[in-house]
Amino acid sequence: MKINRNIIHYIWPVASVLMTAILLLILIGVDLGSAFSGFFRGMFGNIYQISEVLVKTTPLLLAGLGCSIGFQCGFINLGAEGQLYMGALASSVVAIFLGHLPHLLLIPLMMVCGFLAGGLWALIPGVMKAKFGLSEVIMSLMFNYIAIQFIALAIRTWLKDPEYPFPMSQPFTESAQLPRLVPRTRLHIGFIIAIVLAALVYIFLWKTARGFQIRACGCNPRASFCVGVNVNLNIILSSLLSGGLAGFAGFVEVSGVQHKLMDGISSNYGYLAVMVSLLGSNHPLGVAIAALLLGALDIGGLSMQRSAGVPTSLTTVILGMIVIVFLLRHHFGKKEKEISHE
Repeated sequence: MKINRNIIHYIWPVASVLMTAILLLILIGVDLGSAFSGFFRGMFGNIYQISEVLVKTTPLLLAGLGCSIGFQCGFINLGAEGQLYMGALASSVVAIFLGHLPHLLLIPLMMVCGFLAGGLWALIPGVMKAKFGLSEVIMSLMFNYIAIQFIALAIRTWLKDPEYPFPMSQPFTESAQLPRLVPRTRLHIGFIIAIVLAALVYIFLWKTARGFQIRACGCNPRASFCVGVNVNLNIILSSLLSGGLAGFAGFVEVSGVQHKLMDGISSNYGYLAVMVSLLGSNHPLGVAIAALLLGALDIGGLSMQRSAGVPTSLTTVILGMIVIVFLLRHHFGKKEKEISHE
């Protein structure tokens, strides 16, 4: 009976999302066969399509890991978008002004600067929460707009490529670009780095004393304080790591995909990272699966638009449905556990 209930808990969210998608496709008058054929062909049609899914997955995974660390400690980081932008800015500055450096020196320097820029951008709300009790939700969210507009200003003034009429930086040198994993695709080594970082985040949070303290602070900060854990220090550390991983996602995007800094470098990766973290239950493995799911959904939705004329806004609706049903699943699962304990 218990096995059957567990199966139902996994089946009904998927069935709900699938039925909603079918209903919406019928309402807009789209041929279901063409729509689903285009959707799956877009994700798995050839090597290039599969690689595009992984390209989309990479920044979602990195930023989602960052959000998960913050959430584990009770630091609700909604500023991953701004932190991603700041990481992209710092990495781009290094690539543009130090582009003459050799590849083996320049890439690590860009990594470190991207991580630090995103981490320091998240550190401000972290310190404000730890020291003054201010809401990190509002602060981190507002910092997104500051970061986005700051980059918009930079690429129109001191970072603008003088040889190009549109607002963007000059292209990176080859030594500032991440190597390709698969020839004639956009898939780069940043995907492998993201997988390695996911494993490291798991080891840190579940296999170290500091990681245990961070998770304890998120579960019960008062009890953690009573047993001698420095709650404020862990909040500050988790905010730094959370923003740092989002900033690292910015580095990966400009160095691995765009090869320059420009408006709209993020396809809402920072905002989607919150969804990735929630869907993955703030666990690195779950975050990786959720990032892959959302990356596939994005690429499949674009293919469905090209092949069957389905509006891409349908993908956004489906994303919202996924979040709602999986939150409901989590809620009902908790209720069942409470009833069984009683």
